[in-house]
Order: sequence, then C-alpha cells, then structure tokens
Amino acid sequence: MLGRYERGASGEALVEYGDGTMRVIKPGSYVRCAVTGEPIHLDALRYWSVERQEAYANPEAAMQRLKETGAS
Repeated sequence: MLGRYERGASGEALVEYGDGTMRVIKPGSYVRCAVTGEPIHLDALRYWSVERQEAYANPEAAMQRLKETGAS
C-alpha cells in the first residue's frame, strides 16, 4: 500500500523487498522486472525475491530467474 508521500509520484521507485512486504525507499510509480526489464506498477507488483532484492513481472519471470541462478 502506498503512503501519502508516494501517491502520484512518477518515475522508477527504489523498493526494499521483505517477506510478504515491501518498503518504498525512493517514491515512484513503478519498478523494473529483473528478467524482462518491463516496468511494473507498484500496485500490480506481486512477485519479488527478498534474497536478491529484485522484482518480477509475473510468475514465469520469477521461475526463469530461479532456473538461471540454480536455486531450487
């Protein structure tokens, strides 16, 4: 959920990813998928890695990253 300072912000956000939570460090309206590079609106962000601190556009992108890194 976006706080009052993040609403209406434009550009790329800087986000700290936690287990089931995320914290906006630098306000913005989107982050980039670590696999595809496509922008993901913060309200639509559902997939990320806490360990690698990266966002994914969809479950397929998350699985592709797992395969690339050899994680199981």
